[in-house]
Amino acid sequence: MTCSLILGFFDGVHSAHKAVINSAINFNNLKTILITFKSSPSEYFTGKVEYIMPRVESISRIKSLGVDEVVELDFSEIANMPAEEYIKYICKTYNPASISTGFNHTFGLNKKGTPELLAKYQDVYGYKYICIEPQKIDGEVVSSTVIKKYLRCGNIENANRLLGTNFSIEGCVKKGAQIGRTIGFPTANIDYPNNIVKIPFGVYKVICDGKDAILNWGMRPTVHNIIEPVAEIHILEFNEDLYGKNIKIDIIKKIRDEKKFSDLAELKIQIEKDIKTCLEL
Repeated sequence: MTCSLILGFFDGVHSAHKAVINSAINFNNLKTILITFKSSPSEYFTGKVEYIMPRVESISRIKSLGVDEVVELDFSEIANMPAEEYIKYICKTYNPASISTGFNHTFGLNKKGTPELLAKYQDVYGYKYICIEPQKIDGEVVSSTVIKKYLRCGNIENANRLLGTNFSIEGCVKKGAQIGRTIGFPTANIDYPNNIVKIPFGVYKVICDGKDAILNWGMRPTVHNIIEPVAEIHILEFNEDLYGKNIKIDIIKKIRDEKKFSDLAELKIQIEKDIKTCLEL
């Protein structure tokens, strides 16, 4: 049976990724198979990569677009495969009627595999190659690299605009020092996920499980000397016990940098200002 084949890693599944996926779905109404990797190829070479979203979420989003089958390869098993051999392998294994990639897709040993090579071999193996040109939003090319750049400098609005959804973090609520309760602002504390792109320390307008909230991400310089940074979320008009529960935090906008205040009274005044700012956004 022939299929429409999709190649790429697709971290974040943004609008450019969707264009590649849709090109395959719309090709002759064939079964669609997306070939990707369990972890980023960059992780194989560098040992550490930060993702826009957990891999399981990216795969879920891919499937929700209508892809029939997702194949997650172990990159280490094909890392040294020459590009031509990789094309032969996927054609023999999947018998594609079409192959879709983005304009900057590379593969094979030393990244010798390119869109030009896929176009060259389409007559040899009998597939139609579909190369998706750069997708732009407000004149800016959409890519995972650009989205990560915006996130790392705290420009959440631009990152979300290109991503097409809100950047988010998720974690299990753990017990903290409970100092927030003493000044009227109880917080739910989670560890920032290790392999997700790190935003700068600061205070952010967020949405936590559908409710308006503020996030302080950092070292809590006013109230505690800690070794590891923590994400503290104060959910507005909410006072339920969340300990041990998993929460998802959609990050909307950075309000200010993290700051050390002279005492808890000054911190409380600033939190009240932060809440007002969040409600006005």
